[in-house]
Amino acid sequence: MKIYRDITEIPANSDAVVTIGTFDGVHIGHKDILKNLVNKAYEINGNSFVITFEPHPRTVLGNNHKINLISTFEEKIEEFEKIGIDNVLAVNFTKEFSQIEYDSFIKEYIVDGIGAENVVIGYDHKFGKNRSGDEKKLRELGERYGFEVSVIPEFTINGSTVSSTLIRKSLLEGKVKTAAEFLGRFFSFSGKVVEGAKRGRIMGFPTANIAISSKDKLVPMKGVYAVECIVGGKREFGMMNIGQRPTFEEGENIVIEVNIFDFHENIYGKEIKVSLIERVRDEQKFGSMEELIYQINRDKKNTIQIISKLVN
Repeated sequence: MKIYRDITEIPANSDAVVTIGTFDGVHIGHKDILKNLVNKAYEINGNSFVITFEPHPRTVLGNNHKINLISTFEEKIEEFEKIGIDNVLAVNFTKEFSQIEYDSFIKEYIVDGIGAENVVIGYDHKFGKNRSGDEKKLRELGERYGFEVSVIPEFTINGSTVSSTLIRKSLLEGKVKTAAEFLGRFFSFSGKVVEGAKRGRIMGFPTANIAISSKDKLVPMKGVYAVECIVGGKREFGMMNIGQRPTFEEGENIVIEVNIFDFHENIYGKEIKVSLIERVRDEQKFGSMEELIYQINRDKKNTIQIISKLVN
């Protein structure tokens, strides 16, 4: 898969099939669009092209609010590659770029830049300045410039339309199983293992404290989770706590710490990927360390039961 950062790098390609979007999460609705893209490119012996944006538009236009991205750019690229996309154009999204009119965007990027034969979009796709471009206008431009337009219908599960907004909401409510159903995989994040207070080691449950790599990455609802970890290229399982450690501290900082089962390696400074399998319970404040240790033992038993269903 080739990744382009500038439209001028791309050789004109009259047999390209193109789609456009931020694709936050690359959920199963997105995958339906992307698989259609790949299939249409295969039918014409052409190339599939995804135009996406880096940074995410919300980071530029979001008025400094927390962005809560489901996937980082690197995670999106990884999913695109799994699906079999041939080319990605990562447009540098700026405030100036956001002011480009929809017809100018199509002419510059889709027609002159890539030379698309077909443009594939989702049923509710909007593009251009103030999201003023839509299916009707895209079809009009297709007739003018000679490209076809394919519209992929909404993807629903149990009557709910799969969307990044719904997945984001599910994760912030701790409904990681619902999010996984919509994503088609477990929600995950990556980060570096950093030094912590080492209280877990004292209690018999040593934990890896994780500093998430991206400040814009969504952090799910506080609580205890059953997780799968990839560390040093190996697959491990454990339980994770997201929270403020109320038994010991009164601070506002959110701490992410994972107890990896039967794991004794020193991984300080190493990268770790954590996938959330299921939420076990809310974060709680306990009256003593003994009460906390008792609960952690219960959490471990519950987590092992959850993981055993996944593995067996």
